[in-house]
Amino acid sequence: MNPRFYVDADLTTGQTLSLPDPVAHHAQRVLRLRAGTAITLFNGRGGEYAATLLADGQARIGDFDPVERESPVPTTLLQAWVAADKLDWIVEKATELGAAHIVLWPAERSVVRLAGERLARRLAHLRAVTEAACCQCGRNRLPTVDAADPLAAALAAADATVRLLLDAEGEPLAAQVAQAASVAFAVGPEGGFTTTERALAARHGWHTARLGASVLRTETAGLAALAAVAVLSSGKADS
Repeated sequence: MNPRFYVDADLTTGQTLSLPDPVAHHAQRVLRLRAGTAITLFNGRGGEYAATLLADGQARIGDFDPVERESPVPTTLLQAWVAADKLDWIVEKATELGAAHIVLWPAERSVVRLAGERLARRLAHLRAVTEAACCQCGRNRLPTVDAADPLAAALAAADATVRLLLDAEGEPLAAQVAQAASVAFAVGPEGGFTTTERALAARHGWHTARLGASVLRTETAGLAALAAVAVLSSGKADS
């Protein structure tokens, strides 16, 4: 796979494009790519373009390839706010595992709570994390990253045919998602969901699901669920 770069711009075959400064720096200074190197550009709207790196931070855009690498089962991850390093990891890996939407929400037991400018900066950072992850994993569509408050708003934001609260006391996950057209998972913070949160989710039509005998950490549970959906839906992609 050629080196891939995300460019938030309209792309056209035959165009000579001045790459954004961070992209040009990464290509020429970090990866040390030389003029004439074949690269791939995508703008997150589907498909990708073959391109050739030129001198002075430019690229000549070649043919468009409409290839899609999205999961046949759209997934939404509702993740409770957690520490920054853990959340970066979760968002990066959720992107690699095919999450279409990531919604962050403040649980009753969340230590992290953001609002205003701090929230805006954090969301911008996490969206940049998804861009880098898409460059690495080959996806040509960026997952959305948003925040919702309170939990009721996050639950309502998940438009999926199967909606599951990940809980060690729930029913086995595989049986609930095997035939799903779309899935949403809600993951609590380090301390887990409260009784109030479980009851609220149930009133909104959410069911509980577990991944196995072990109790998974907040940074593991959602990713394991996404991986399970990826495996279970692989047959749909081939059919």
